[in-house]
Amino acid sequence: MKSIGDVIGEKKAGQPVFAKHEFQAFGLYLASELGDIKHKALYIKLAKQRERGKLQEALEFVKARSPKSKARLFMWKVKEPKRE
Repeated sequence: MKSIGDVIGEKKAGQPVFAKHEFQAFGLYLASELGDIKHKALYIKLAKQRERGKLQEALEFVKARSPKSKARLFMWKVKEPKRE
């Protein structure tokens, strides 16, 4: 017999993520495309605060290359316009 904690842990781990707002859906899309589901809250926050076009441009930039870390290159590209 399983303990209650095990049952609750299994249920939470297997639950799908639902997005109530459009920016949440886009943030989850970014996280999945970059292979960084662990930090999905970061991508949802970026989708809420930044322009969609800039994020999409950064995603296309990453897709055109084959970096070791897609997420790291994406974040670099997103921060790049602030430096100018």
